Amino acid sequence: MRRRVVFERDADGWWVAWVPGVPGCHTQGRTLAQARERIREALAVSLGKEELTELVETIRFPKDVDHVLSSFREIRADAENALVRARAVTRRAAVVLTAKWGVSLRDAADILGLSHQRVAQLIESGETRRRARA
Repeated sequence: MRRRVVFERDADGWWVAWVPGVPGCHTQGRTLAQARERIREALAVSLGKEELTELVETIRFPKDVDHVLSSFREIRADAENALVRARAVTRRAAVVLTAKWGVSLRDAADILGLSHQRVAQLIESGETRRRARA
């Protein structure tokens, strides 16, 4: 079963947690981790049983904090996507330099700003993928 749990910071800096739709199911903790642990206990007490419940969290922030976190999430996702693309292009560059242009691993490493061991790994990972597809 899935239940939503809401977390919010109070004026004293405590994390307050509650489960909407479950009367009396609320708690607090000094840390988010502590509030998470305690809300599970509160839910078990409120329902009168220990059940396997997946908690879907909503953490409420003030608008200015929410704006900064939204920007962070967007930029982080962009950075992770760019990293995936950069890895693919780096591998392709290593292959082009060594296999097609005949540059040594050490020279390719120098050109790419990598260690020669890393260049060898990149080339090997490409060959392993090609063999797996065949």
